[in-house]
Amino acid sequence: MTERKPSPEGVEAAAKRVAGHVVMTPLLPLEWRGVRLWVKAECLQEGGSFKLRGATNRLLLLGEAERRRGVVAFSSGNHGQGVAIAARRLGIPATIVMPSDAPAVKRDATLAAGAEIVPYDRATQSREEIAGRLAEARGAVLVPSFDDVDIIEGQGSAGIELRDQLGGPPDRVLIPCGGGGLSAGVALALPESHIVTVEPEGWDDMARSIEAGEPVPVIEPAQPTRCDALQTKLVSPLTLGALRDSGASGLWVSEAEIETAMAFAARHLRIVAEPGGAVALAALLAGKAGVVTERTVVLVSGGNVDPELYAAILGAQAAEAER
Repeated sequence: MTERKPSPEGVEAAAKRVAGHVVMTPLLPLEWRGVRLWVKAECLQEGGSFKLRGATNRLLLLGEAERRRGVVAFSSGNHGQGVAIAARRLGIPATIVMPSDAPAVKRDATLAAGAEIVPYDRATQSREEIAGRLAEARGAVLVPSFDDVDIIEGQGSAGIELRDQLGGPPDRVLIPCGGGGLSAGVALALPESHIVTVEPEGWDDMARSIEAGEPVPVIEPAQPTRCDALQTKLVSPLTLGALRDSGASGLWVSEAEIETAMAFAARHLRIVAEPGGAVALAALLAGKAGVVTERTVVLVSGGNVDPELYAAILGAQAAEAER
């Protein structure tokens, strides 16, 4: 039997399915070096990130018996929140396997949405194994964060949305990338556009995988990053396949460039961008995005950052600007 793969038709169907369940996030204008381009603010989605799109699509497709048995997801926070919010709306019990060092703002919001959290040690334990055991023991449905056709197609609804807001496909879209669910979904939604994945330095496994034509893991030991949402050590053949087939390319940015982008987003766009959500904007500001046009879109994928860290970064950036 042929393995099902995400498709443009599936993304279009998902966009119609989740309409009314997710927020149509704004497309904000940005003047940059004489060019008026656009920022898609998925940080303003309910739950603070794009993840509600894929989670909603996946859970809407569950049968009644599956809904009664509940769902299990593994997440550093944003996917967990998305699943928790969608599950609460549909009356589905939800359990989220979350790293013990996840930002408190993400953990607290997931609990507030009614989900159970099972903590694990990111350095020594496998979240996939823990979630798999829980799902099997409870008879629950496992809801992966990116390695799932319905999740990918649901995330692609952001691409359908920005196409309609722009009045046609953009030339280029810069997208934060962890496992690649969002970038793959947008690539399927916008086959005429060039997709650029952006990852933190040392975590650019998608960029290297696109170049190699097969999944390439993060080089160990992986260096520290504040981009907790993008710490995926091996991408999925599903997301890689969609991106490779679309002709996508990849970039990486440093922690300093990410902090600059977070401060820029607050000052010039009036939005909160978490570290992982700011990487695509960081690539633009650092001059790594190449030639940009008035039909270039930069996606800010999430805004769930602990207040103390956010204040420290903005304070340090303000002090640096005064020197």
